[in-house]
Amino acid sequence: MSWLYALWFFLPAGVANATPVFVNKIPILNKWKTPLDLGLSFRSKRLLGPNKTIRGLLAGTLLGMLVGALQQKIGLVGFHETSWLIGGALGFGALLGDAVESFFKRQIGVASGEAWFPFDQTDYIIGGLVFALPFSSLSLIFCIQVLVMWFGIHLVSAFIGYKLGLKDKPI
Repeated sequence: MSWLYALWFFLPAGVANATPVFVNKIPILNKWKTPLDLGLSFRSKRLLGPNKTIRGLLAGTLLGMLVGALQQKIGLVGFHETSWLIGGALGFGALLGDAVESFFKRQIGVASGEAWFPFDQTDYIIGGLVFALPFSSLSLIFCIQVLVMWFGIHLVSAFIGYKLGLKDKPI
């Protein structure tokens, strides 16, 4: 049961993490490309790069909130009236975790869009869990379950995205 709950609990973050890829395909929204780092640099390197946008952060956070609200509506055990807030925190944390990882990638010279295994697969999980902590008491065992489960889901979904032409590389 706890593995299923780990899947269900972290779903807003998983959806938020995938959102920027899909939002970029929406004709009206894909024109809004303001980068999160606003083009700023540190040590002559972009802070985050052009692929981390305000559009992606806002869309992912809002979709995380929506998923949390839907989870509360469905009424499964463990979800209550602030599920939209937990969903938003998970979504925002997932995308912020991804942005922090991008900062380190740029600083060590990994090009934007290049794989950095296993950090590309864990950044959003760690970020989401950190931001969910103020709203939910999570045990270390549960956090490990979320990490293991969503790491695997990320690998599978990245491969599917690659096969569908949504991603340039399988990992």
